Amino acid sequence: MRVVLRKVTKTPLDFEVKSKEIVFKGYLEYHGGKLILLKANINGSLSTSCDICAEEFKLNLDENIEFLISDGLYQDDNSIAFDVVESFDGNVDIEELLNSELELIKSDYHSCDNCKQN
Repeated sequence: MRVVLRKVTKTPLDFEVKSKEIVFKGYLEYHGGKLILLKANINGSLSTSCDICAEEFKLNLDENIEFLISDGLYQDDNSIAFDVVESFDGNVDIEELLNSELELIKSDYHSCDNCKQN
């Protein structure tokens, strides 16, 4: 799902993307200047490997995601407390954002239930 950033207004633009066992649901809203606010939730389960025993297991997700998307290069003025993702073609690909967030989650330290008990 691609969204043209200049078409995002103060009226929230809802989106929902499903990928296997994951639902990425939220909205985009104009924040100011070249910035668009994304507020969403990632819910479902994700296959990942245990960092202790290396066995694959399902990680249950219920993550709230909130960051800004800049339409072009973002000039940091230190007044924004959000992470900023830059888009250089005037569009944002919601599936790509979901995949990036899932890879970020998978890069964290995770252990399976068996290793947590031992």
